Amino acid sequence: MTITKDMLIGDVLDIDVGCAEYFFEIGMHCLGCPASRGESIEQACEVHGTDVDALLEKLNAYFANK
Repeated sequence: MTITKDMLIGDVLDIDVGCAEYFFEIGMHCLGCPASRGESIEQACEVHGTDVDALLEKLNAYFANK
């Protein structure tokens, strides 16, 4: 499985909630909010001023080890 920037945060968390730590690391503490679950990873990174490619690298490494 490959995580992409257009995937919804809620969909990624539904696959494995353990990946939430990577969102928390960059200040996305609103993961329980219904609005955040409907945002794409790219949209959330833009709002939080974070590099989407760096987050994707961490998420894909996490899922590669599952």
